[in-house]
Amino acid sequence: MNYDVIIIGAGPGGIFAAYELLQKKPSLKVAVFEAGHPLNKRLCPIDGEKIKSCIGCKNCSIMSGFGGAGAFSDGKYNITNDFGGTLYQYIGKKKALDLMNYIDKINLSFGGEGTKLYSTAGSRFKTLCIQHDLHLLDASVRHLGTDINYIVLENLYSYLEDKVDFYFNAPVESVKVVDGGYAVVCNQGTYSGKECIISVGRSGSKWMEKVCEELNIPTESNRVDIGVRVELPAAVFAHLTDELYESKIVYRTEKYGDRVRTFCMNPKGAVVNENTNGIITVNGHSYEDPKKQTDNTNFALLVAKHFSEPFKDSNGYGESIARLSNMLGGGVIVQRFGDLIRGQRSTQSRIDEAFITPTLNATPGDLSLVIPYRKSLFVRKRESL
Repeated sequence: MNYDVIIIGAGPGGIFAAYELLQKKPSLKVAVFEAGHPLNKRLCPIDGEKIKSCIGCKNCSIMSGFGGAGAFSDGKYNITNDFGGTLYQYIGKKKALDLMNYIDKINLSFGGEGTKLYSTAGSRFKTLCIQHDLHLLDASVRHLGTDINYIVLENLYSYLEDKVDFYFNAPVESVKVVDGGYAVVCNQGTYSGKECIISVGRSGSKWMEKVCEELNIPTESNRVDIGVRVELPAAVFAHLTDELYESKIVYRTEKYGDRVRTFCMNPKGAVVNENTNGIITVNGHSYEDPKKQTDNTNFALLVAKHFSEPFKDSNGYGESIARLSNMLGGGVIVQRFGDLIRGQRSTQSRIDEAFITPTLNATPGDLSLVIPYRKSLFVRKRESL
């Protein structure tokens, strides 16, 4: 079948590409190919009772399907050029912000109305952070919550489904250049299009490397972020999250000067498993509905690493660390902060004795056996936070 535009990936990039194409030219014939399930069939088997940890589904419903890896996320949309990508380097800072605000309006019109927009502008925490050698980055944050984010995606799909041909459970095997455009091959056949947009996200990064190599598309080694997800009683960070909700705080480690930042803060949220290319990692979710909230807040602490020639496989480096964690813990490892500082492996009895109960069922262990020594030093500054 022939199309004007073929889109590979039904995450945010693919969804909004299809939406914008139809806004500009409704007569276009558009197809979207997605390796995962439709939104209403994206169900993770982990229920906390019969199934307590990741069982390695062939197609992870948390990571793929309509809505992408962010479908069940905290539903935070950051409006800033200070973090979250480098789009502004290609189109300019003003245009990048204009596009972010445009997307925000679309989200509101598809079910996100009434949600709160937080801002760091004029916040007293800027001064407080500087006093502790920390730096609070500027941003406006729209918080939809996991529940409202799902509703927005439902409404977007309802709008698109009779205007776009969706092919779900259809991982694209290859993309070929043909006369008049491109041909994509998947388990449901071969399809051609005059134009092709690829937006496969993290889950498709390995596949994308292969496509770029086959089509002679030059690539660059990007940075890799290494870190941990920290969980603590929600009351500890309430003064921060009540005012800002999402705060990106940056500092440099004393010995090596590595740049560390907080990321993806989930007030009264939960830590969840993710399966990316067979590697079990974690993410955080948080709900707008008070009935679904927990007593804990979680956030990530990340340190970025940029590699120079001749090394080019930054993703492979990050994956090797995650695989080591999976090998030692049979999945995700959890460790008490005090045990990590003392160089002591956490045990289930010590986890049970803590004043906080982890929201994710994980294996007690020793993170120092997983994270390289230089990178592990970033966790120690947590006390200043």
